[in-house]
Amino acid sequence: MRARLFVTLIAMLAVAATLCLNLQRVHAGQEPDASGYQVLEPIRQGSLTVFPVVASKSYPTGEFLTLDEGLRSGEVVVTEFGNIRGLVRRHNTPSIQRDSAQVNQLALVNNSKRPLLLLAGEIVAGGKQDRVIGMDRIVPPESDPIDLNVFCVEPGRWVATSTSFGTSGATYGSAGKGVAGGTAASTLMAQPSVRARAMGDKDQSQVWAEVKKQQQSVAIEVAGASPSPAAASQITSTSSYAVVMENKDVKQEVDKIAKPIEQNYQSLIKQLRDRKAVGVVVAVNGRVIWSDVFASTELLEKYWPKLVRSYASEAVVTHVKGARATMAQAESFLTDMDGRKETIESEPGVFRHTEVNGNGFKVFALTSLLPKTGFDVHVAKMAE
Repeated sequence: MRARLFVTLIAMLAVAATLCLNLQRVHAGQEPDASGYQVLEPIRQGSLTVFPVVASKSYPTGEFLTLDEGLRSGEVVVTEFGNIRGLVRRHNTPSIQRDSAQVNQLALVNNSKRPLLLLAGEIVAGGKQDRVIGMDRIVPPESDPIDLNVFCVEPGRWVATSTSFGTSGATYGSAGKGVAGGTAASTLMAQPSVRARAMGDKDQSQVWAEVKKQQQSVAIEVAGASPSPAAASQITSTSSYAVVMENKDVKQEVDKIAKPIEQNYQSLIKQLRDRKAVGVVVAVNGRVIWSDVFASTELLEKYWPKLVRSYASEAVVTHVKGARATMAQAESFLTDMDGRKETIESEPGVFRHTEVNGNGFKVFALTSLLPKTGFDVHVAKMAE
């Protein structure tokens, strides 16, 4: 009898424990899936919805240097191929010794003692044309010049404004590290539709077409919002994507969406630091279109100010009211990574870049192969 009562008591305690655990999960949100990621309640502003993503595990990424940090310190040099002579250390890269500038190629040298992280979509301004980086990659410390594959985002200019490339001049608020007081210049991050053309299509004509399309859409938006009739003409008078995005009227429209989300999520990052906030799933006009997930909260914080502005730039020209994206949709988008085709590019001992083509989406994963790493530094997913 006592044994039976004991078994009954144990069963009741087990049920109670399960109920308690389930209540905790309901309070905190859905439990992490097999990938180790968890989608939280969204932050919404206008037609833009951002779902924070937390991870069950974080990785040490403090050793990585970002492009913004490298350009500001002068430790990273980006230039046209015709200017690279004298930058080679070991003289073992004769394949890139060219005397003329190339539209879709730049030379980059990392003089830092830290590995450099480059993200597809980052825009470097200068040279004979502004360019957007086409693929995530890692550049080893104290490197010889590397052949940096890029796409032009300024088709109307082929006259050098400088011998090397630098930050675009864009400034952000104090939310991100290294941008204290909003005074530090930074590279721009292209909006998802432009990133998609560079990363997915890998076609210069498609990139130009998308830049022109977005330029026209922004001009229409600004013309409707600004009392000055000259505002839209100033935008259409340039072929530079970076110049358009830095136009004061465009910035004002982007800020309406970006600033509330940037501030809310930056506060959330601090609250979720122990829960390892590492990325976002992004929806525009009720449709999930993109996700960016990093190996650590630290990396997310560094890229967050310009990422949120890139998402907001996409939302500025989308005002059609539609159904709101749900957490279930965001979770499904984040976890569905299996594809029909996989393409891998690798630099032994440095990085591996994997592109997965699935049904209606593409995934891009950058894995560090440097000593004591072996983890995914950045994973981006785009809806097609």
